[in-house]
Amino acid sequence: MAKNSFISVISQEEKKENTGSVEFQIVSFTNKIRILTSHLKLHRKDFLSQRGLRKILGKRQRLLSYLAKKNRIRYKELIRQLDIRESKTR
Repeated sequence: MAKNSFISVISQEEKKENTGSVEFQIVSFTNKIRILTSHLKLHRKDFLSQRGLRKILGKRQRLLSYLAKKNRIRYKELIRQLDIRESKTR
């Protein structure tokens, strides 16, 4: 249900061809992050889910930094579509 709304950010023909693309992975991780965040609002002491959330956040951050290095325009567009903050550059 929620997965379809975030995946629709990527066009249908791209989704069928490039399910392993960086953009698709970032959208997938963002969906998981939003689901886990809403879960943790109810279950604050679920430490295993907190650990999983931190791991997914790290993976998404690495993919975002990779995309920012390779193609800044696609990075900016994806950040705008997903409504997430831009990462700090080191």
